[in-house]
Amino acid sequence: MIRIRLSASHLARFKRELSRAGSREVGGVLAAELISDGVFTIADFSVQRTGGSVASFVREPSMHKRFLRRFFQRTGYEYERFNYIGEWHSHPLFPAVPSPTDLRQMQSIADDPEQVATFVVLLIVRLRPAGKIEATAHAFRRGRLPVTVTLEMEGDCTGGLHANERSQRISLRERVALRDEQCSLDGSR
Repeated sequence: MIRIRLSASHLARFKRELSRAGSREVGGVLAAELISDGVFTIADFSVQRTGGSVASFVREPSMHKRFLRRFFQRTGYEYERFNYIGEWHSHPLFPAVPSPTDLRQMQSIADDPEQVATFVVLLIVRLRPAGKIEATAHAFRRGRLPVTVTLEMEGDCTGGLHANERSQRISLRERVALRDEQCSLDGSR
């Protein structure tokens, strides 16, 4: 099982970026510190404010390569402790659950022969009307189904949606059902 901790300061930064983006998707890459076996704290994340629409986000690789170079330099090139852990983007108008496109794209990153990481994480965030963060995270491994990542969000941001905590494996059908369930709970449908 993988757990990811988000600090109150990073949640506040997500809130600012999501508020600034409005109904456009924004995103970037996640850099994390390994705390213990399977436990990570987000150490930093890049933010790309361009390339997003109301229903999609296209990452610009060169920007994020620069971010990672600077991150590795700041952390003394301690790759076993500090490293890229995955991607993030927002779903401003939809629940914070991966879309079929998100699932395909992340699996292609995990399956890339040049990918040296044993897994990559996708964090999806959404700013709720009350100013709370809704978030889910999933880990992708080469040739395997994605698994749910446990999110620990510091501070007063208790609005996190932790998709399908009863099972670590989530099928596409379950994801769609979760999204529909969340929409009906929100009164969106």
